[in-house]
Amino acid sequence: MAGSLAAQSLVSGLLVGMLYLLMALGFSLVFGVMKVVNFAHGEFYMLGGFGLYLCFAWLELPFAVSVALVFGAAVVVGAALEHAVLRPFRGDPLNGMVVTIGLALVLQNGALWIFGPNPLSLPSVVSGAWRLGPLVVAASRLYAAAFSLVVLAGFFCFLRYSAAGRALRAVVEDEEIARLQGIRAGLAYPWGFGLGTGLAAIAGALMAPLFSVSPFVGDTPLLKAFIVVILGGFGSLPGAVLGSLILGVTDSVAGIYLSASVADILQFVMVILVLIFRPTGLLGGSDI
Repeated sequence: MAGSLAAQSLVSGLLVGMLYLLMALGFSLVFGVMKVVNFAHGEFYMLGGFGLYLCFAWLELPFAVSVALVFGAAVVVGAALEHAVLRPFRGDPLNGMVVTIGLALVLQNGALWIFGPNPLSLPSVVSGAWRLGPLVVAASRLYAAAFSLVVLAGFFCFLRYSAAGRALRAVVEDEEIARLQGIRAGLAYPWGFGLGTGLAAIAGALMAPLFSVSPFVGDTPLLKAFIVVILGGFGSLPGAVLGSLILGVTDSVAGIYLSASVADILQFVMVILVLIFRPTGLLGGSDI
């Protein structure tokens, strides 16, 4: 019995970690490209949830189409906001961070004005549960995790094998050398920011059917993204993967065997220990 409970908590933790991963990847990507801590990242998660509500629940479009539309809209809006709002603060991380705080307040209050303060529920994408021996996993959570894996694979293929992805990585590695190679480094900032916000929007879209969406729903995912990138290393995408899985397993195992409050305490203890003994994170440095 104890063994099956441990296995159940481990599997649940890995699935939760996959749901954290897209949020953390977007957050880490923005930092890797712009060296700015994006405090508006949680609001793009929130907008992704509302975008799915409009496309999937209101317009009744297929789920995959709805997620693709949410992602595309978030990338375009994110790139436009970077060009219009953050462009004057390129190379100024402190003031850029302050600007993202203001942007977060604008987006949050805009959503509050349009959608109201009450949480909105969405219909489930799939129903039922999968059973594998003693393990029982909600089909909706498994579907969201599988969707996350597909997005993750596509994102890594984009970064590793596409010309645009290689150009983005080159700018992150050394902007001056990238310019000498003919890469238009100025485009990396808006589209890097746009891709980061797009990943946050996908995370919000995948989580919305599992829970609900409201103007304030992005606060906790933003905190989780902070913890993940501190554990894995700011700007490190492999670190974001590792940090997400560690956080998800800690959340699940500690939540089952101890309590949710103790799980939160353990997360911050891990953050403190990493900052003391490994300040650059477990996989440290920018490694896009």
